[in-house]
Amino acid sequence: MMELIKQRKLRVKKSTLPGAGKGLFTLEDIGRDEIVVEYQGEEIDWQEYKERVEKDQDGYLFFINWKKCIDAFHTPGALGRYANDARGFSRMKGCRNNAVYKVIRGRVYIVSTRRIRAGEEVFVDYSADYWKAMRHNRKIASPA
Repeated sequence: MMELIKQRKLRVKKSTLPGAGKGLFTLEDIGRDEIVVEYQGEEIDWQEYKERVEKDQDGYLFFINWKKCIDAFHTPGALGRYANDARGFSRMKGCRNNAVYKVIRGRVYIVSTRRIRAGEEVFVDYSADYWKAMRHNRKIASPA
């Protein structure tokens, strides 16, 4: 059974993934199926998010449903936004995801899928749909 909301010892520093910017690291061992951190940010609806995309204020959204999304763009203190996906654009041999997102009672958490040792970077699966959209956005942003 997952333990709910234990304050973890986490640190944000340069990611081990090339070109990924900052990453989220644990300073303590985390067992399998444990909550690492809550994904926090502003609670907005999908329409508000689309408006933020137009203003280029996007990139940290978790979609729960059309009426409820968590947007961490304006909340740099929200640690969950710094967890990268090991299967992203800057992959590294031998590096794999060790966590997933889970919605529990309307709140979003990053939950470990295996033991994460102290000092390890937390890698969470963003989903195939996310990377499909990112590849599409890269393609249309590149000059022909």
